[in-house]
Amino acid sequence: MSDHVLITGGAGFIGSHLADELLRHGHRVRALDDLTPQVHGPGHHRPRYLAPEVELVRGDVRDPATVAAALRDVTAVYHFAARLGVGQSMYQISEYTSVNGVGTAVLLEALAKRPVRRLVVASSMSVYGEGLYRTPGGTLMSGVSRPLAQLERGEWELRTEAGEALLPLPTPETKPPSLESVYALSKYDQERLCLIMGRAYGIPTVALRFFNVYGPRQALSNPYTGVLAIFAARLLNDGAPPIFEDGLQRRDFVSVHDVARACRRALDADGAVGLSINIGSGVSHSVRDVALALQRVLGKRAIEPELTGRCRLGDVRHCFADIALAQRTLGYEPQVGLEEGLRDLAGWLDGRTADDGASLARAELEQRGLTR
Repeated sequence: MSDHVLITGGAGFIGSHLADELLRHGHRVRALDDLTPQVHGPGHHRPRYLAPEVELVRGDVRDPATVAAALRDVTAVYHFAARLGVGQSMYQISEYTSVNGVGTAVLLEALAKRPVRRLVVASSMSVYGEGLYRTPGGTLMSGVSRPLAQLERGEWELRTEAGEALLPLPTPETKPPSLESVYALSKYDQERLCLIMGRAYGIPTVALRFFNVYGPRQALSNPYTGVLAIFAARLLNDGAPPIFEDGLQRRDFVSVHDVARACRRALDADGAVGLSINIGSGVSHSVRDVALALQRVLGKRAIEPELTGRCRLGDVRHCFADIALAQRTLGYEPQVGLEEGLRDLAGWLDGRTADDGASLARAELEQRGLTR
């Protein structure tokens, strides 16, 4: 079945790859995007990477008239429009709450009047806070977090009351949310709003919780984007990748190509309706190891990562995906391993330049007391 699909935030990193995936499978695609300068640079120009077959509507998802026009003749919607980034969300509170919350509400009010056959909303691993853990004795632990006093001492690992280190485990969707940042709260808000209203208005809805997505087209000059884009921007300027804490925190890095395939599968997977589903690689890596791997593929072996020995409030120690539910409901199987994915990213980076804003972003957080 061919759909006319609207992707809010469709000119962005993940949205544009999804557009390519949908076009390859015979769908028509329209993108609604405000082309925010922090992501796309000045001038509000259409990105060169956006497929020419994509109809681009420039506008704000919070504007009811713009949203209504973008929904004309659409049969399915992917809601990706959002302000992104944990650190910035902790001081641009009204902006994140407005775009992510009000924007979603405006879209849902429009869909209540003009239902579609499928709604897919982009959620985030950030809703989990810390991932799932196990004590040395085998007890599962969720809802744990690190006290401020511990962070101020530079003690990064989570421990039992007896001082034993907790073992991080793949995090399933059954783990209750633990919202540690404004961004996490806003993404959970988006997820739940869509699932609640989808059920109320008979719109089959799926929420996809993305883990650390990376690949070509990431906004290199946006210091609040994904960590691999931040590392790449620093390395392109022959600087050391900045790593918070000790670099041993573990994450799930998933190629944008795998994410786009998962999103396309959600369009027709009836078993996924009403669910929140992890989309990751199913493999964890330390942030430091990933920084070193990126240095190798970029030929920057002589540059050592910069371990800051500090943390950002709102960050978590370990969180990586259990993808069993995606495998069952979407038939999802990651196809791009980390080394292959980093080579893909490096190929796209070749010949590019980037404004390295990581130092300014860190200074902004420190001035506001948001690092420890």
